[in-house]
Amino acid sequence: MNPNTTRLLLIAWHSRTGAARQLAEAAEAGALAAAREMADERLSVRRLPADDVSANDLRAAHGYVFCAPENLGSLSGAMKECLDRNYYAVLDELAGRPYTLAIAAGTDGEGARRQFERIATGWRLEPAAPALVARNGAQEPADILAPKILAEEHRKAAEELGATVAALLLLG
Repeated sequence: MNPNTTRLLLIAWHSRTGAARQLAEAAEAGALAAAREMADERLSVRRLPADDVSANDLRAAHGYVFCAPENLGSLSGAMKECLDRNYYAVLDELAGRPYTLAIAAGTDGEGARRQFERIATGWRLEPAAPALVARNGAQEPADILAPKILAEEHRKAAEELGATVAALLLLG
């Protein structure tokens, strides 16, 4: 890759209650902060809702941050649909690109993490950092469905995920 080429980080997200959207926003902020700290203007960040992500968006990106809620022990339907819709269109085209994952969950999150990691393995993406599972403790239906405000520790962890992928893109 040409050392002067812009590096595109795609942040694909889906959120029902706001938590995963806030994870995506924090990842973007962390990525941009890392590029500023490195005094490197080659990073471009594109944050897209999962419904809008196309195979061309995935092909154009050099690295990824995926942010989604866990619903009923799995990835949210919209994120799963994004992956299903694009899986075969980009199969064998994304190998070796770095990615990370942030899951918004009530008390678990591991089902969604495992599900996504199987898909990333199929695409042969390289994990840039362990997945973040941001648990908010919601257990009752009213709490699960309520709008969320991301805990500061989760916001900082998501910023670190974005910064990590950005640094890999800019140093690689």
